[in-house]
Amino acid sequence: MLPIFESILPIFLLIIGGNLLRRMPLIDSSAWLGLDQIGFWFLYPALLFVTIYNADFSGLQLDAMMAALLVALVAMIAITLALWPLLKPSGLVRKSEFSSIFQTSVRWNSFIALAIAQKIFPPAGMAVVALVMAVIIIPINLTTVFTVTRFADHSINWARIGRGIVTNPMILGSLAGILFRQLPFELYGPLNQALGLIANAALGMGLLAVGAALRVSDLWQPRLGLVLPLVLKLVVFPILLVGAGLAFGVSGLQLSYLALCAAVPSAMNGYLLARQLGGDAELYAAVTTLQTIVSFVTIPAVLAVTAQLAG
Repeated sequence: MLPIFESILPIFLLIIGGNLLRRMPLIDSSAWLGLDQIGFWFLYPALLFVTIYNADFSGLQLDAMMAALLVALVAMIAITLALWPLLKPSGLVRKSEFSSIFQTSVRWNSFIALAIAQKIFPPAGMAVVALVMAVIIIPINLTTVFTVTRFADHSINWARIGRGIVTNPMILGSLAGILFRQLPFELYGPLNQALGLIANAALGMGLLAVGAALRVSDLWQPRLGLVLPLVLKLVVFPILLVGAGLAFGVSGLQLSYLALCAAVPSAMNGYLLARQLGGDAELYAAVTTLQTIVSFVTIPAVLAVTAQLAG
């Protein structure tokens, strides 16, 4: 476990650095919004495109891996939703809080996964993470929008949400990478290299942005709504996905690729959704921050246990 911990330590040092930089008067606060925008619209789509386009998927059990992923995701959604009838009578979790519990239990931070995969796995690992993102980004967005709407403000512009999903640059970048792999000619070499340079920049800047978004001040009110999604995301989901992978015959490093995708914390992008649709945005930010801090320990633990099972 210690070698894995030390391998991913640089990723978390960048996250901590981003949080410290945001607190210092050196950088204007509006710059962080600009970093988020350039990442969302340009850096991250380019990263996903070039990773999928250049990936060598030969020898990978992609069908079994994606089947395990979807089965585990559906099971995670069903388990989380099934908790509401049990939690509602207790009064320990409010209706608006449950929408954020759901979001932070099923969303995942693909940029942390990509950075760790690049650091500790062969190139195929990073490609699998990018492919996983392409496969689950639409079902996750649809289910989280529906759930937040159901448990918060019931009014929603589904046409606007649909346009947002269809024009999502992450989805378009992933699909473009898959499409260009099917073309009878290769991407122009210098262009491919330029995209590779953008991809390298995207990971570092993305991790700084993750750190800048963390809100440590929200952690001083421990409650069930804070702890429950921590356990669901960092413990239950890795068990589900690794178990599904084993059931579908996934083994070796490929099982570790899936384990990494399951072990990372939630992304901060659901915060805006909670704010726009009447969910508990403050709880979402607090849970995401806590998950990111705790995942510093749980990710190496999950990968170490998975390596034993895969062996």
